Amino acid sequence: MEGIVYLRLKRKLEIQNLMELKLKDIALISSHSNEIVHELENIKLYRVTEKDKELIVLDSFLIIKHLAQNYPNIEIQLLGPEQTIVKINKNKKSPSILIMAFVWILLFIGTAMTIINFHYDVSMQEVQQKLHFLLTGEENEFPLWIQIPYSFGLGIGMILFFNHWFNKRFNEEPSPLEVEIYNYQKSLDDYVSFHENKLNDPKHPH
Repeated sequence: MEGIVYLRLKRKLEIQNLMELKLKDIALISSHSNEIVHELENIKLYRVTEKDKELIVLDSFLIIKHLAQNYPNIEIQLLGPEQTIVKINKNKKSPSILIMAFVWILLFIGTAMTIINFHYDVSMQEVQQKLHFLLTGEENEFPLWIQIPYSFGLGIGMILFFNHWFNKRFNEEPSPLEVEIYNYQKSLDDYVSFHENKLNDPKHPH
């Protein structure tokens, strides 16, 4: 027995071009022997071709089976994920400025209409008028000294809630939107692993 090799698969890998995947591309390897680690890192597992679509799922069981056949004196200990999802970004194009502008305007108008309808449903203007009357004893149809700070506060509150100002983050805490995106991506990866696992045998890279 040459020793124990610890193998931790990467949960997800993105590649730009067709390439030959080696063990070091999809996994982290640790062992007492640097020579064994170097040799295992350069093992060829899978060749990405034009026949592959956008996703490839490599299963840890087949990888360990391949390693056990070729290195019977090594004990493989698997840590972490049991599969690696390889995403192939073929012919990735830059987003169109016109499309981005159209989507931005569409989202801006939709958000504005949502806020306006919400304020109409809760009679926000009447509430502000009554608040003005309670504080000053005078009636005013447009209490701007309340409405203007409220409008700025609404925008600032949204920025603080999402914890982003363009590419700048205010602190390391993830925003609710980032958490939802993470949960969605995790569910999507689990679905891909369950339904689209090709179970490619690593000992026959094509």
